[in-house]
Amino acid sequence: MTLNLRPTAALCVALSLCALLAVPDNFPGMSGQARLTLAVFALATCAWIGTPVDDTYIALGAGLALTVTGVISSDTLFGTLGDPTVWLLICAFVLAAAVTRTGIAGRAAAFLVGGARTVRQLVHLTTAALVVTAFAVPATSGRAALALPVFLALAKALADRRRLVVMLALLFPTVILLSAVATLIGAGAHLITVSVLWQAAGERIGFTQWLLLGLPLAVASSHLAAEAVLLTTTRRADRRAAVHITAEEIQEHSKSPVTGPWTQAEKRCALLLGTVVVLWCSEPLHQVPPAVVALIGAIVASSPALGTVRLKDALKTVPWSLLLFMAATMAMGVALADSGAAQWVVSGLPADVTPVVFLTLVVVVSTAAHLVLQSRSARSSVLVPLVVAAAVGAGVNPVTAALASTAAAGFCHTLPASAKPVTLFADIPGTPTYTPRDLLRLSAVLAPLTAALVLLFAVAVWPLLGVPVVR
Repeated sequence: MTLNLRPTAALCVALSLCALLAVPDNFPGMSGQARLTLAVFALATCAWIGTPVDDTYIALGAGLALTVTGVISSDTLFGTLGDPTVWLLICAFVLAAAVTRTGIAGRAAAFLVGGARTVRQLVHLTTAALVVTAFAVPATSGRAALALPVFLALAKALADRRRLVVMLALLFPTVILLSAVATLIGAGAHLITVSVLWQAAGERIGFTQWLLLGLPLAVASSHLAAEAVLLTTTRRADRRAAVHITAEEIQEHSKSPVTGPWTQAEKRCALLLGTVVVLWCSEPLHQVPPAVVALIGAIVASSPALGTVRLKDALKTVPWSLLLFMAATMAMGVALADSGAAQWVVSGLPADVTPVVFLTLVVVVSTAAHLVLQSRSARSSVLVPLVVAAAVGAGVNPVTAALASTAAAGFCHTLPASAKPVTLFADIPGTPTYTPRDLLRLSAVLAPLTAALVLLFAVAVWPLLGVPVVR
């Protein structure tokens, strides 16, 4: 009988830490609540790493344990579900369901990809289209599902050029993951980061500020990754040959028309989505919170007269498990901050670390974290509270540190199981796709490139946009 060492090792580490925390003479200066918080936090993290138990179940158990032991109140635990960012995500999924139902995405794909005449044009037009989807569909797994039919159409049109098909199979999840940082609703991890910043540092990031900081990084990293994918998976002869994708070829994999006159439903949905995005981006002018704008948009999108989807059908697309996970981990973040546990963990860091060195360590650790924690939200739940506490102690702007950690944690391309979009495109029946060796080759190039780009933005670009490196 073979023993699975990973869960056993994780359990041993967690129990050993809990045993050390249980001895009063160990770690002088740490309060009882901080000890309880660290014990629960260690057990939850090791369970996320080393067991097949659902991440949400673990997070809810940890939140319940912190409530029962009195570290946080029941109002704190349950109140996280009423956080505006949670409502923002719920309403964004309702809007996404309306967009998906109308088939606007197919028209956009036919318009953009149909203009490509070279392989490089095809790659960068596809990249641009995938970046734009971050504004219409929240969560990377939802965007991957929306983009899959477009990939299948491209794969069929390029069936006689296998290496190009493999390249596109790798391009889609790569860009989807890296471009998520463009918007606040791009990933659940972003909402966790915003909540932790507010609870631990009193810093609030709105939709507009995130867009201002994240969109340039998303565009730069996505197109840089597109070049990396192109150069690591194709040969010069592949890139020199011309391409031509017709709307008819894309239509074969789309249930709704991709050409011709727009239907009334498509026009209404496009107008609604455009209005919502404009209102999100102009929040400083009208002062209406993004969650309220999203709720108005969701009500209109599902209304009997103007909507394109029924509310009960749209609500079925909402990942309730993810929302519960986010709420529970927000409560864990509150416990880490309020109990003093996070401050104690980072108190042993050297005091003379320069801001650039500190941010470099944050980016490197966050980039590599996907090898241990596969859930993007779990990575932010573990890293961001510690990063924020350490940043305050090191004199670094906690907003810069938290954003750098969250952006760097968006890299998760090393293994097929590292992220849901990577898993989805790794195994498509009847279509050639990438192998684990292709992923490793790309990761060897892309990991240092994306880490360096995030660090560059943190120290050179974001200060120009109003977010300095130091407090």
